[in-house]
Amino acid sequence: MTDNPVEIERKFLVAELPSLDGVDSKKIRQGYVTEPSDSVQVRLRQKGKKFFITVKGKGKMMRSERESEIDAATFDRLWPATGDRCIAKTRWTGLLEDGRTFELDLFDDRDLRLVEVEFQSVEEAEAFVPPAWFGEDVTGNPSYSNNVLASGGVGVA
Repeated sequence: MTDNPVEIERKFLVAELPSLDGVDSKKIRQGYVTEPSDSVQVRLRQKGKKFFITVKGKGKMMRSERESEIDAATFDRLWPATGDRCIAKTRWTGLLEDGRTFELDLFDDRDLRLVEVEFQSVEEAEAFVPPAWFGEDVTGNPSYSNNVLASGGVGVA
C-alpha cells in the first residue's frame, strides 16, 4: 500500500536520453478499468513480478492515490475489465544529481519518452529546476496521462 494518500509529481517529455548505466529497469503492463473521462481512475499494474490495483482521484500536479498490492490470481481475474485500455513500457528508475528519484518510461508501442519526479509538497514541485535532459513540462497536459495513453492517445503505432 502507498504510505501517502496524495501524489505530487511533475511529468516531462525527454529531450535527450541520459546514460542509463547502473539504473534499475522493470517491464510494466498496466490497464485501466475506468475511462479517461471518469472522475476516478482505477488502474491495474504488473511491475516485474508484482501486481497492484490503484485508485487515483482527479488532478494535475497533485491528486489522491491509493495503491495496494494484489496477488497474480486477482490481477488475472480483473485484467479483462481493462479491455483495450492498456499500455506496456519499460520504467527506468534512478537518481538525479539533487538526490531526487526519477522514473523514465519508454513505451513499447510508440515513440514516446516521459520522465516523472515526485515531491513532498507543491512548493517543492514548483521550485524544481529540471536537468537539461528533460524536455517540455507536460504535467498539466491530459494528453500525456497514462489513462489517456492507454486509450490510444499520443502516437500509438
